[in-house]
Amino acid sequence: MNNLQNLIKTKKAKVAIIGQGYVGLPLALAIIKAGFNVWGVDKDERKINGLNAGKSHIDDIKNSEIAVALKSGLFHPTTAFDQLAKSEVIIIAVPTPLDEYKNPDLSFITSATSEIAKHLRSGQLIILESTTYPGTTEEIVLPILMNSGAKSARQMNVGQDFFVAFSPERVDPGNQDYNTVTTPKVIGGLTPECTKMATLFYGQIIDHPVPVSTAKAAEMTKLLENIFRIVNISLINELAMLCNKMDIDIWEVIKAASTKPYGFMPFYPGPGIGGHCIAVDPFYLSYKAKQFNFFTRFIDLAGEINEMMPHHVVTLVTTALNYAQAKS
Repeated sequence: MNNLQNLIKTKKAKVAIIGQGYVGLPLALAIIKAGFNVWGVDKDERKINGLNAGKSHIDDIKNSEIAVALKSGLFHPTTAFDQLAKSEVIIIAVPTPLDEYKNPDLSFITSATSEIAKHLRSGQLIILESTTYPGTTEEIVLPILMNSGAKSARQMNVGQDFFVAFSPERVDPGNQDYNTVTTPKVIGGLTPECTKMATLFYGQIIDHPVPVSTAKAAEMTKLLENIFRIVNISLINELAMLCNKMDIDIWEVIKAASTKPYGFMPFYPGPGIGGHCIAVDPFYLSYKAKQFNFFTRFIDLAGEINEMMPHHVVTLVTTALNYAQAKS
């Protein structure tokens, strides 16, 4: 444990990030700027070839940023998972979509974890950043690490020989005020020692690490953030449909309500839920809740309302066009 701590403090720990998408790539660049060697691991050869050529595939990351990272000698994009054996810190930043039945698809997480298990050794810190339901790190990731890897892994103890934590990504593409470094980072380990080790690592990179009691608490924190948004956006979308029928300007109402200096936070109507995460993540909790014989009615209702919004917007546009044509 002390050796890993020293490697992190001196920034000699080698870092591997599985997944070089809109989460993994910005994180890689932030860790590189902090002075660590980073191996950006991804199965997509086209993506990796582009990065090695200095080309970014993420809209808000410039080619020049990739070029600077490569020139520093600290960025190593690769498709080779063998590097995991040489890395002290391994971060999983892969997609967590829904299947056709709106159930969690954890195949990317299980695949990445299985690759790590092949190379697991004492003195490693494994961190899951992909958004998922509470219990994934403990119930899915840890068993794969312990049972699918080398025989020596089965004799190791989490929190003593190796460390496992969850720290949810909080990427907000295009946000000029908050980025990977300046956004506070929630961190929860499978044991107190896991939390301390992960907090020590992120403390070298992030301005404000926020340790919590468990990995489950960290997993639930990310879902709460996104569920808060989808429920409130859905409320505004429903009121927008009602206001349209009542001949009331919803935008005027929101603007007026926003003058209240406390107890109100403005949300705005739209054709549905924007982005990838907000429309997906809440249903991870709905799925898990059913295992406790609990039904998340707010989440399910929010999903129903937002599925209605594209039809509502089309109706508004059609009405406006017909009105304009009648006047011309």
